[in-house]
Amino acid sequence: MILDQIPDLPTIEAERFILRPVRRSDTGLLALHMGDRRVAEATGSIPHPLPPGAAEAYVVRAQAKERNEDLWVMDGSANGLAEVLGVVWLKPMDRDQSEINFWVAPAFWNTGLASEAVRAMVEANPHDARTMFAEVFQDNPASARVVTNAGFEYLGDAEAFSLARGVTVPTWTYVRKLGG
Repeated sequence: MILDQIPDLPTIEAERFILRPVRRSDTGLLALHMGDRRVAEATGSIPHPLPPGAAEAYVVRAQAKERNEDLWVMDGSANGLAEVLGVVWLKPMDRDQSEINFWVAPAFWNTGLASEAVRAMVEANPHDARTMFAEVFQDNPASARVVTNAGFEYLGDAEAFSLARGVTVPTWTYVRKLGG
């Protein structure tokens, strides 16, 4: 799948929030949450400390016509929640496959928002993927529960580099067949 075949990202409804494309106005809250060591260390791609301009660059990359992943913000503002609760992104792979990733701001951990976001993204399946993969660090069992609660099945162990930690971290890989 080629990303320029997706000219506009859809807004995806969840129960307590919407998943919507990132906006420039999200930069401040993204910087706040991405700058939190706990968020950075739960991802492979966020450095810690967050360098100046990193959130702005994140938004620019997410809005670029030619990008290697699609990013949605979890926006709860219509339901009295924060405008940026976290993010979910899909990275297209070959053979009609996508990899799903997510993070939630620590103030909203253990509230079910991540599970709700992943389920909504899987149901919407904006890449029309036949298979979705998820990879979580083995020291993050909460994220493993999120993906297994969304119907993903354990596939195997691997490792991934964590920019914030500066080391390679053991991971669990999960798969979910969506059709075809």
